[in-house]
Amino acid sequence: MQHSAVWRAIDALAARRGLTASGLARAAGLDPTTFNRSKRATPDGKPRWPSTESVARALAAADANWEDFAALLAGQSSASGRAIPIVGMARAGAEGFFDENGFPVGAEETVRFPGLGEDRVYALEIAGDSMEPTYRAGDIIVVQPGAAVRRGDRVVARTRAGEVMAKVLGRRNDQSIELLSLNSAHPPRTIKAEELDWIARIVWASQ
Repeated sequence: MQHSAVWRAIDALAARRGLTASGLARAAGLDPTTFNRSKRATPDGKPRWPSTESVARALAAADANWEDFAALLAGQSSASGRAIPIVGMARAGAEGFFDENGFPVGAEETVRFPGLGEDRVYALEIAGDSMEPTYRAGDIIVVQPGAAVRRGDRVVARTRAGEVMAKVLGRRNDQSIELLSLNSAHPPRTIKAEELDWIARIVWASQ
């Protein structure tokens, strides 16, 4: 996180509400000079950072949240993100829950993520400890079926028997696929090609 990016995000937050930086500070109940350019560095030129409290109050005044601020920090003009389906691991193993391309067809809940572009993706919520230490229970990963996968990529694979697992892609040929375990307590798996339902690349994780 860069000092200049934080202050640009505050300026962008103010602009979204049609305010100046001073106007945003005033709306947040702060001293009107809190976000002024003269307050962004000390007299000897050292960077001065806004306090967490002042940013939190500015977000409340702008009817925004920390996810919005993170998107502004990343330079995204739209901070709301897109709503994508979110699937629990238990449901991911259910029969008929995915279409032939590996996309969920029965997801009722959604979650918003900024910066995903127009790619078809969905979110998967990790349960249990079989994927530790890389992914822990409650972590959210974003999965992109149909994306090209290469050796060494982190992937989610589903067998025709309904087993869903997060692994690292190992060797792959026409006959079989090797899936390396994320948890050292679980050995690598080799699955026959005809036993694999689909494999999708993990493109983002919430840790």
